[in-house]
Amino acid sequence: MPEQEFPPPRPPARPYRPGREDEDPPPWANLPPVRPARPRRPAPVPGGPGGRHAGPGGQPGGVASPADPFGRPEGPDGVGGPADRTADPGDQEPQRDQWEGPEADAGEGVPPAEPRPAPPRPGGRALRAAARRRRRWVVMAGGVVAAAGAVLAVVLLTGGRPGPASVTPGSLVTTFQSGELRQVPAACQVVPGATVRQYLPGQPKVASPLPVNGSAESACNWTIDQPPVYRLMELNLLAYAPDGLASGDGSATFAATDAYALALRTLRFPPKGSPAPPATVRILTGLGNEAFSAWQVYRVEGAVTDVATVVVRYHNVVVTVTLNGLEHSGKGSYGPVSPSGLASAAMAFAQAAEASLR
Repeated sequence: MPEQEFPPPRPPARPYRPGREDEDPPPWANLPPVRPARPRRPAPVPGGPGGRHAGPGGQPGGVASPADPFGRPEGPDGVGGPADRTADPGDQEPQRDQWEGPEADAGEGVPPAEPRPAPPRPGGRALRAAARRRRRWVVMAGGVVAAAGAVLAVVLLTGGRPGPASVTPGSLVTTFQSGELRQVPAACQVVPGATVRQYLPGQPKVASPLPVNGSAESACNWTIDQPPVYRLMELNLLAYAPDGLASGDGSATFAATDAYALALRTLRFPPKGSPAPPATVRILTGLGNEAFSAWQVYRVEGAVTDVATVVVRYHNVVVTVTLNGLEHSGKGSYGPVSPSGLASAAMAFAQAAEASLR
């Protein structure tokens, strides 16, 4: 039977002694890692040299002996021996190991950091510009509201009919004055039916052209086309408004006066190239503020037409009446025409229209 071989025995582990610090503990000790402890400075005690009160035995008051930084007991050769007791621990700098750096107390010997100036607020210029715009809009809106309130107060106090504006010499008038009209009556209704039947016998066709100035203008046409009679009566009423381009102070009356003078000049002196012949004009009295009548004979392509015109101005309203009578035509049998009958009919319609304005 072969002889069984056994491995050589392990040397016994060295027993662990707590007092032996130069040896590593065995693995089974499972001790926490040892970290160097920072020595504590003894608290200053009032009195005695260096601010300490000397107690019995020459030691500072309240301290029996300088404490070992590692908590080891005093011994003949260790810390806290006779050599250490002869010196005041407050007068010596505590012993530090090579791995221990200088103690740095927080805030000790370090100058306080200067506060940095606050950075400029981003977009400050844009914000200030926006604020200025908001203030400008608020001021403008306040002005508009105040103006609207003033206008509303005037309308409520005057019943919606503002009175004539005061006229300053040399200044323009921009509102309607006393006696001036803002609108005119319906032209087809200002002439009585009896007057229409008297001067336009038969069954005339009545038409009202669309005005181009709203309620400030109205027109009406009466037409008879029954050979040998052809008549076309045209009545127009127009109220003028203040105009800075008008003569005088630019009031509505001066604007109507300019329109009246232009109609008179155009009838007397037709523009070159116009088929209208120069008119025979007669100034009328007792009708409106001013009035005139005109007579013309048109000859176009073999047809002869007599035209009687009456123009009346009443304040800022101009009334224009034109009556056409066909005397001769190349087609059909028309005529003759009585010039006095045409003039009388035009005058009757003009008087009826002028009377409706008063």
